[in-house]
Amino acid sequence: MLLTIDVGNTNITLGVFQNEKLFGTFRMTTKLPRTSDEYGLTICGILEHRDVVPQDIDAVIIASVVPDIMHSLVNGIIKYLRVKPLVVSAGIKTGIRVVTENPKEIGPDRIVDAVAGYELYGGPVIVVDFGTATTYDLIGPNGTFEAGITAPGIETAGRSLWGGAAMLPAIEIKKPQSILAKETISSMQAGLVYGAIGQTEYIIEKMKEESGYDDAIVVATGGLGKIIAQETDSIDKYRPDLTLDGLRLIYHKNRK
Repeated sequence: MLLTIDVGNTNITLGVFQNEKLFGTFRMTTKLPRTSDEYGLTICGILEHRDVVPQDIDAVIIASVVPDIMHSLVNGIIKYLRVKPLVVSAGIKTGIRVVTENPKEIGPDRIVDAVAGYELYGGPVIVVDFGTATTYDLIGPNGTFEAGITAPGIETAGRSLWGGAAMLPAIEIKKPQSILAKETISSMQAGLVYGAIGQTEYIIEKMKEESGYDDAIVVATGGLGKIIAQETDSIDKYRPDLTLDGLRLIYHKNRK
């Protein structure tokens, strides 16, 4: 069994694969400080709760945008799962060639998404990940990572809104019944959700226009991506486990 781990700024998402079958996904909070023992015990506990025997995990791959936790996380995995994880970093085989001005600036999470988008749907493909940041990445017909756009994530924008305005409450992010809001909560929901839909449509339109890839398939992922994908024809596919699929694909490219 393969354990895939996506370390994001907000959550750590874990997925267990047997061959190409995903058994399930699990989430942990990223910002909670943990020792290697706490990581190891927590991961083993999560696996056992889902009827996965930790000893059956024979490979682990990690993509992380949070370097500070990697020492404890990697050591916890080695100590409790008896496996040295493969970490997505420079020099690893991905099948994607980055042709931006500074390839080292492209985060491993975006490379993983690009691999999954290209391998599963071909190129050109635009991958949109609705996470802490909303990222739009363009992969060309020959598997080249050509451009990337970064915008505030929907939740990030929401926290900034109610965190910076004393009279605005924290709210659930969902599409209101109408954009013509008549009270504070639906007013904020309308601004966040419809604003994200408009941003998504315009950025995708401009990416296709300037690249000339009018036929690019648009694939979305990320927790709140489902809300947006349901409301716009600009997104062709919504795949919640795209990043975990990308990790699985990269692992098999690098397996000895």
